[in-house]
Amino acid sequence: MTSSRRTPAPPDAIRAREARQQAMTNQRRSHILDAARAAFFELGLDKTTVREIAQRAGYTPGAIYSYFANKEEVYGALLGESLERLNAQVAAAAGGCGRKGAALVRATAQAFFDFYRENPRDLDLGFYVFQGLQPRGLTPRLNEALNRRLRDALLPTQDALAGMGMATGLALQEVTGLFAHCVGLLVLSHTGRIRMFNQASRELFDAYVGQMVRRAERRASPAAR
Repeated sequence: MTSSRRTPAPPDAIRAREARQQAMTNQRRSHILDAARAAFFELGLDKTTVREIAQRAGYTPGAIYSYFANKEEVYGALLGESLERLNAQVAAAAGGCGRKGAALVRATAQAFFDFYRENPRDLDLGFYVFQGLQPRGLTPRLNEALNRRLRDALLPTQDALAGMGMATGLALQEVTGLFAHCVGLLVLSHTGRIRMFNQASRELFDAYVGQMVRRAERRASPAAR
């Protein structure tokens, strides 16, 4: 009597099929994100719809919902990728510095600033989520995760300041001020407003970092001197 049961597929064949399916899923997701990025840059977050993203990607809106719950989740994915690239650039600067102290402070702070100076669309992406002072559209959990990755990119500078002997609280204050200064200069540079002062954003930023380093040297604990 011949058995009607099918012979199970070999484990290697199953893994190969799953790998192909995952690769196809990743490719489609990446295609959706590319379409969404173009839509956000052209129309802004408010005017972009899931239907608009789907049309640009060549999919139906229902296909988009297979990957993302709403356009804010698409935005969160794009911003998350941007922040990962930011963190990688700062980490590379820290790893390539080879020194501690002031040199490490400068290397990590400049890497943070240069990422957004050289990639203005990533700066735009970061600002889309804000209306006034309140973040909108993102779930609290996703908003906190994104904010955490942004803070992570500043931690190497904060740790470098602490490594110079600056108290933890003061190092946090300095990095908070650094971030505010960085954003202000980037906005002036990106909008072209800095030209009215006949100044260069990178030179102004380097001057600020130099002042921060000198403050760290003055405020260093006696044990670290």
